[in-house]
Amino acid sequence: MSHLLEALMILCFGLSWPLSIYKSWTSRTAKGKSLYFEVFIWIGYIFGIANKFISYMNNPDKDWIFFLAWAFYFLNIAEITVDMVLYFRNVKLDKKREAEK
Repeated sequence: MSHLLEALMILCFGLSWPLSIYKSWTSRTAKGKSLYFEVFIWIGYIFGIANKFISYMNNPDKDWIFFLAWAFYFLNIAEITVDMVLYFRNVKLDKKREAEK
């Protein structure tokens, strides 16, 4: 049951990242975004992935929900990485706009 709840939690987080990516892509500005926040969330996902790896190494007999939760961690870390890349793109765009003024 705990793996199911964890998978649902990670799924909900994972559903929010495409919205953030869309906002970053369309707004074309880094204003209102916090790179520190995203880096700490990214590190949290690394810890979650490491926890899953350690849990698997200690007991490889896991159900499919365990692997589903693990997959969501990888999906989320990929999504937040895209959002962080867009942050740097948007910082460049912000600087370019400021230089044009």
